[in-house]
Amino acid sequence: TGLRQHTGNWPGKTVTRAEGGFQFNAVRYKLVDLPGTYSLLSASHDEEVARDFLLFGAPDCTIVVCDATALERNLNLVLQVLEVTPKAVLAVNLMDEARRKGIEVDVRTLTRDLGVPAIPLVARTGEGVHALLSTVEGVITGGVPTRPRRPEGTAEFNAAIAELVPLIEAAAPGVPNARWIAIRLLDGDDRVERALRQGELASLVARQQRPDDRFSRKIALQGAQ
Repeated sequence: TGLRQHTGNWPGKTVTRAEGGFQFNAVRYKLVDLPGTYSLLSASHDEEVARDFLLFGAPDCTIVVCDATALERNLNLVLQVLEVTPKAVLAVNLMDEARRKGIEVDVRTLTRDLGVPAIPLVARTGEGVHALLSTVEGVITGGVPTRPRRPEGTAEFNAAIAELVPLIEAAAPGVPNARWIAIRLLDGDDRVERALRQGELASLVARQQRPDDRFSRKIALQGAQ
């Protein structure tokens, strides 16, 4: 996008989402940078920011950036994102570091097993960025089909989900991802249960989907300079 951000693993860094604009194949895109996180289970404020936007912000495509040298640590987040949305692309970054350490990452197998495209990337040098943007474009337009891998669950689990989903949709009309909310309720997530009981979900959805034209246009202009 042309913007620069400082990143770091300490409080106050990228805890709110940042936005930038870019153009690809004559189409303008808005890129939303969410806080770095290993989970969407909302154990911290930055995880909550990322989770709420993915659940209720209705992104056209979600890019999950993983470290090629530590895939196991990142795949938990990938599977959680795939529970939320099928419109996802896995960007396997730091491929140069993986090669330097003698690590071979089979992105074709990742694509097959996860059901979404996995793209090798070296963001620092730009290696793979064009392929990533082309894939994102395809996922958004439907040219690149996705079939995300999701746990099937037991018969009892699926029966409980089927019972909870219509109740959630009745309590919070228009809420997306009612299935994910049902899973969190079954897992005993007090924060989600409280938001549902107190009617916070509807306002949360509205806040995440509210256009902020003035801010977005300013950032997109800065990114184009």
